[in-house]
Amino acid sequence: MKYLIILGDGMADEPIASLGNKTPLQAANTPSIDNIASLGRNGLLDTIPEGFLPGSEIANLSVLGYDLNKVFEGRGSLEAASMGVTIEPGEMAMRCNLICIDNEKIKNHSAGHISNEEAHELILFLQKELGSDTANFFPGVSYRHLFKLKGGKKQLNCTPPHDVPGTPFADVMIQAETPEAQFTADFLNELTLKSQMLLENHPVNLKRAASGKDKANSIWLWSPGYKPEMKTLIDTYHFNSGAVISAVDLIKGIGVYAGLEVIEVEGATGLYDTNYEGKAQAAIEALRTNDFVYLHIEASDEAGHEGNVELKTKTIEYLDYRVVKPIFEEVSKWDEPVTIAILPDHPTPCAYKTHTKSPVPFIIYKPGEKGDEVTVYDEFAAKNGSYGLLKGAEFMNHLIH
Repeated sequence: MKYLIILGDGMADEPIASLGNKTPLQAANTPSIDNIASLGRNGLLDTIPEGFLPGSEIANLSVLGYDLNKVFEGRGSLEAASMGVTIEPGEMAMRCNLICIDNEKIKNHSAGHISNEEAHELILFLQKELGSDTANFFPGVSYRHLFKLKGGKKQLNCTPPHDVPGTPFADVMIQAETPEAQFTADFLNELTLKSQMLLENHPVNLKRAASGKDKANSIWLWSPGYKPEMKTLIDTYHFNSGAVISAVDLIKGIGVYAGLEVIEVEGATGLYDTNYEGKAQAAIEALRTNDFVYLHIEASDEAGHEGNVELKTKTIEYLDYRVVKPIFEEVSKWDEPVTIAILPDHPTPCAYKTHTKSPVPFIIYKPGEKGDEVTVYDEFAAKNGSYGLLKGAEFMNHLIH
């Protein structure tokens, strides 16, 4: 048996008036996903353990069966693994967003989805101006970058920027949770203020402003941690091999620590214009030689953060006919059966433009096994599924066994 998880980041939502009080999952035309729901078994999965915020790093680690209390060391350290940046003993890693601030408020968490080329120029500029023997910036993808600090203390209260659009940035800057972390908090906040002075009139931003685009006029540092200690999925579930396919460093970094091969797909952007067909084909090819494949599609989450109902619905339909349909048609022909699971990591409701903790709907389809009575895939139909409500590692245990 082979295993495939297709994860539509942030797909789950809440009823929306403009959709006739349906969720995007209910409103979207998804015949392929609905077919798999009718063939398989369904349920709800609680992906956010008590005491954790509903970030993608938490939810994806939870989907993969990890105990967050034992392994979680922040988003930055996970993304560092994907970027090939080593976290040494005594070093702290953090996610470094490029964000847009307008009238002293956080306008968005992504600097208007700045391009890789523009972002790299800005991050390298900040490294030159603000980098040192102890503090360093590393360019990533679009607005998502990495910051590393020697001697940093992780006992910090940091606010994810995608949680607070429209909030005065000064109200949500870093706070120390212990006296020992106060120096770290002060240093990081000073770095943020310095970045604003340096970035505001940088040629990249002047050009963006002239063309009507949001400026990337501040960094935002959050999710601190040290190097995590994680047992690989290969060892935990006795796979011979596994692979991860994603456009974002966070998921690829989780894959590195989980012992999965990272497969790059040309044209994978993390947005609605990502290379869906390329990702589907990459998953098919990876399944030929691996026992386990984790296919992550980011687009619905970004649409949710934008509050764009029409776009979010469209990204779900893209996932259905450009990813799920070709994969299911192909693997159904194989002699070796492929178990397929479909789910989001967390909801990203368009009304809130941020993640929530609500349980997410999931399907597990095992060829040859009888399905339940659910015939469509959405947040409400899944409540009637035979799995009921699962938590954390229960999902992987049901998937594999």
